[in-house]
Amino acid sequence: MQRFNVTGMSCAACSARVEKAVLAIDGVTECTVSLLTNSMTVSGDVAPKKIIAAVKAAGYGVVDDDEPKEEKSETKSLIYRLSTSVFLLAILMYISMGYTMWGLPLPHFLTANPLYIAIIQAILAAAVMVINGHFFKNGVKGLIHRSPNMDTLVALGSASAYIYSIAVTVTMNEHALHDLYFESAAMILTLITVGKMLEAHAKGKTTDALKGLMRLAPKTATVIRDGEEVVLPIADVRVGDVFVVRPGENIPVDGTVISGTSATDESALTGESLPQDKAAGDSVFAATVNTSGFLTCRAERVGEDTTFSGIIKTVSDAAASKAPAQKLADKVSAIFVPTVIVIALVTFAIWSALGATVGFALARAISVLVISCPCALGLATPVAIMVASGVGAKNGILFKTAASLEMAGRVKTVALDKTGTLTLGAPKVTDVVTADGISEDVFLALAASLEYGSEHPLARAVTDFAKEKSIPISPVTDFLAIMGEGVFAKLGSDILRGGSVAAIEKYCELRENLLEKANEFASEGRTPLCFAKNSEFIGMIAVSDLLKDDSKAAIDCLKKLKIRTVMLTGDNERTARAIARKVGIDEVASGVMPSDKARIVKEHSKVAKTAMVGDGINDSPALAAADVGIAIGAGADVAIDAAEVVLVRSTLTDAVTAIRLGRATLRNIRQNLFWAFFYNVLGIPLAAGVFIPVFGLELSPMFGAAAMSLSSFFVVINALRLNLFKKENIK
Repeated sequence: MQRFNVTGMSCAACSARVEKAVLAIDGVTECTVSLLTNSMTVSGDVAPKKIIAAVKAAGYGVVDDDEPKEEKSETKSLIYRLSTSVFLLAILMYISMGYTMWGLPLPHFLTANPLYIAIIQAILAAAVMVINGHFFKNGVKGLIHRSPNMDTLVALGSASAYIYSIAVTVTMNEHALHDLYFESAAMILTLITVGKMLEAHAKGKTTDALKGLMRLAPKTATVIRDGEEVVLPIADVRVGDVFVVRPGENIPVDGTVISGTSATDESALTGESLPQDKAAGDSVFAATVNTSGFLTCRAERVGEDTTFSGIIKTVSDAAASKAPAQKLADKVSAIFVPTVIVIALVTFAIWSALGATVGFALARAISVLVISCPCALGLATPVAIMVASGVGAKNGILFKTAASLEMAGRVKTVALDKTGTLTLGAPKVTDVVTADGISEDVFLALAASLEYGSEHPLARAVTDFAKEKSIPISPVTDFLAIMGEGVFAKLGSDILRGGSVAAIEKYCELRENLLEKANEFASEGRTPLCFAKNSEFIGMIAVSDLLKDDSKAAIDCLKKLKIRTVMLTGDNERTARAIARKVGIDEVASGVMPSDKARIVKEHSKVAKTAMVGDGINDSPALAAADVGIAIGAGADVAIDAAEVVLVRSTLTDAVTAIRLGRATLRNIRQNLFWAFFYNVLGIPLAAGVFIPVFGLELSPMFGAAAMSLSSFFVVINALRLNLFKKENIK
């Protein structure tokens, strides 16, 4: 994927034109242009030179994404243009309206001849037009390339008012001062510049979250070279370097602790405010803060490979991509400006035919040109996506694309893997039942000694439990594990056996109360493991993959959102249903293979938008099959690659937050699109004078320009409200 910065775009019609030009190149498979960030991403096997040439041929500038942006100089230029325009416009308004309408004083040499007043107005208006000449330059360029844009509308409106006023000046008489529109020509440009200023400021706010993340990126690292500490630029750190981090310093790259103990603030990555304890062998991550002890670490991932860099890239990519809701706006934007120009011409013709003066008919046509706002249509979706992506990143939720963010808001069904998603993914001993006459410590010593040779997760749970209780584990001989039969070994002259109830019943008799206890464990989602010494039953251990603390609360929250939940697991039906009952899952599919998970997810997707939440390799087909795949961050890399949303923390509550944020974003996009369409649908007829005969409502070109300026600003400000989104406290 190639990235570029496009210059000269002023509205959605511009971005649509650029996309069309690049997509016409052989080899380009996809092109996305963002009006918000002035960025372009291109997929396909094509040389950058061809892409740049196509963009320039369409009438726009383009630079590689690596080249520095001139944002500050552009802002300074905008401030200069605005301040100078306002100064000149104030003088012009004093003359044109202050003297003409309210009789404010002017020097006698001007009042002696109305022509002098008209000439002064023409000069002042021309100065404002020269200062804001980029509107005319870009507008004419758009016409030449048969892709008129917002600048074309502004240029046509201002130029029409000026040319008409010049014509009136040529046939000047004392009463003609009231027919001049020089102040409109200058006011249109000034008000549009005010709008651009407000829009630029508000658009800058939409990237605050991303900029805030970037500011956290460390600039230097203290590396051990030849036995001495050396401070190096972050770009010079290599994999395998040993670096040190003192209390209060940022960790420069991803690494592993070699020595020292501390706690790190990882809120920049996960949104989790509580510090995480670190000791030898633990992982540390770039841009997190060492809060207490001195750490010596080995660099594992550097540069763009760090987790932090991945987060920034994911947020940037999401902002540069397009959501499905933008498609309608893009289609409208492609024909919007030409349609508005036609409407303006028709408006002038109709009013002229109805007997209106040329000045009146021209004012209506100019009002149509300057009130129409394709910018609002172009910004309605991307500003909301940008803000929401930043909010998600701050809360440890990464949306890879704009489409995944929007789709999360449409989810009606959530399919969940059990192990590692609803549960901890590491079985634990929950109950110990011993035979009469055998102490718990003696029984655990025998059971742990037998299971020590097995790599099965349930066996590991037994041995870990014994170690926690400081139970001695003795070496065994002749260890044997037979699928369906359990494990066998010799301890001295005794034969130890372990396995399911059915397996152990072949070698010793189990009393009725023990069988009932085993059934009770199974019905509660716990796996009973029975043990025997020779032909004598010695005890039972119940092992369970414990539920995560927040699983039930997360499922309850999904129900409040009216979302149906489905659990997919390879476990047996009894255990699966026991887990489902505990957390309140609506539907259970047990004993399923990875391919079955994908098939079930597809079936649910046919009925309603479905999300899949998982963490393991076996979940990746289902994650890819879902309308939106949500990967638990601590899961397998292949699962994270297959998913469209990544939860940096391994908590199901973040999946709920992702869906809530998706819904809030979708609601915000709909509000923005409604405003953009409603504004233009109502504003254009109002400007054309449709309501004059019935209600007497008339819109001057100056008010039209002001309305256009504020429409885009309103859309951006509405999107910024997403910054107020709060992560629900689920317990």
